[in-house]
Amino acid sequence: MPQSDVTPAGGPIGALMRWLDRTFIGLCREFRWSYLPPLMVYVAAGVQGLTAIVGTFFVKDYLGLSAEFLAALGFWLTLPWALKMPVGHLVDLIWRYKSALVYLGAGLIACSLLIMTGLLTDIESMRRTMPAEAWFVLSALLAPIGYMLQDVVADAMTVEAVPRVDERGQPVSEAERKLGNVTMQTLGRVAIIGGTVLVSLVNLYVFDDVKTMSAEDKRLTYAFVYQLALVIPLISVLGVLLARTLQNAERRRLQGLGLTQHQIDQALHVRTEAPKVNWWILGGSAVFVAFSVTMGLKEVKYGQEIIFVGSMAIILFLMSKLLRELDTTARNTLIGTAFLIFVYRALPGVGPGASWWQIDVLKFDEQFFSVLSLISTTLTLIGLFLFRRFMAEKSITFVIGFLTLVLTLLSLPMLGMVYGLHEWTAARTGGVVDARFIAVVNETLESPFGQIAMVPMLAWIAHSAPDKLKATYFAVMASFTNLALALSQLGTKWLNQFYTITREVKDAATGAVKVAANYSDLGPLVITAIVLGFCVPFAAILITRTTRLRSA
Repeated sequence: MPQSDVTPAGGPIGALMRWLDRTFIGLCREFRWSYLPPLMVYVAAGVQGLTAIVGTFFVKDYLGLSAEFLAALGFWLTLPWALKMPVGHLVDLIWRYKSALVYLGAGLIACSLLIMTGLLTDIESMRRTMPAEAWFVLSALLAPIGYMLQDVVADAMTVEAVPRVDERGQPVSEAERKLGNVTMQTLGRVAIIGGTVLVSLVNLYVFDDVKTMSAEDKRLTYAFVYQLALVIPLISVLGVLLARTLQNAERRRLQGLGLTQHQIDQALHVRTEAPKVNWWILGGSAVFVAFSVTMGLKEVKYGQEIIFVGSMAIILFLMSKLLRELDTTARNTLIGTAFLIFVYRALPGVGPGASWWQIDVLKFDEQFFSVLSLISTTLTLIGLFLFRRFMAEKSITFVIGFLTLVLTLLSLPMLGMVYGLHEWTAARTGGVVDARFIAVVNETLESPFGQIAMVPMLAWIAHSAPDKLKATYFAVMASFTNLALALSQLGTKWLNQFYTITREVKDAATGAVKVAANYSDLGPLVITAIVLGFCVPFAAILITRTTRLRSA
């Protein structure tokens, strides 16, 4: 009897099973219970998106804020993330008591959510204290500070989570630790995206009958979403408490195996000697905060641009001090990697005008945005599994080039719809391929690539940074790359200054139109963003290739 071409060991089915094992099952097999506490903090960060859709519609329907103002506000919302540098060093200095920062962050997040709940349930009472727009800005500023504090501690917890000894108390190999760091960082991204998947499902349920809701029903639904979001700080606090419980249990297990106190402390990442206080980092960061707040309060012309340049100078100076801890090869690798990711994350976007256009012109509602969000987050999560080996085996130069090319191609349908592509396709397909169909297909294709760029750098830091300064290195590089988001917001603001996009704004009392809708500049705005998004990353890759810089 002839042998079958398809067997479990070979052939297409065997190849598929090996691929599934390597891509999905392998990651699950590498999971350790010690990974769970930081993952809970990361999940809380992902769940913060629960209020994103509600926030978009709240700003559009209740506040008279322009696209330029919102882009400028976005700049301020990225600045707390630049403070990850001093907070990360603080975590290294108070390593044993770092959980206090999670509690503080949880309090700030809760305050932010309660402010938004108040605006939606009793806006008139809130207005008697200060304008609704001012309350919104305060809420918007509190949240990222809280999430930043928690994220810094979560990054440090990932270092503790990767085991240094096996079940018998024997030290694990360097290769196993490296794989553990990559797995931990991948699972961290999975947890964040997993949180957003949960959020999308909740939004889909909440807005299932949005088309039949009255304006009052929508307002109460928005308030319910913000109240539901109060679970976010609770999740992160429970993660810290679980970490303490698991660490105590592991200590008892290792004592039972006969390990000495010193060996147990090493296995549990207990630091018997704190690193020296880096006054350059703390002092420089104090200057950064004072400089940013002063410029912001004085409302100096081009104040945001001046703050960005000053912030970049301070962070680069502090990075130069910190990078002296590394040898030349490692230093050039980290600089090259951070530079590429900085440029990639600094690309300007279209701004809120695109969402307004989708709401007003394409008639996308809360329920459909929830569908798009579910597709996006689910496929981004799948993408982290699919591209895990890709991230581990390819250089960041290749990854950035690949992402730039793919995402540029996938931005073309949005441009096409601005110029009526959906009308042309709908007319020729009996209404099947309409705006919503194109949006769903485009989101399906684009989403798997959403979180790929950051994982290689995070894994490299977890593995290669000096042991006593892991949290500091995480925070410094995060500050640098997150400052790229501030530049992205600045770029978005500049584009929205050059191309004017306005939505219709009505007087709440009279219903009279105060600002007319105008989306005529949206096409040129999208074209400019696409061209910059393609050309700038490849220019950065060329610079890296022609210098002594390397990438992870």
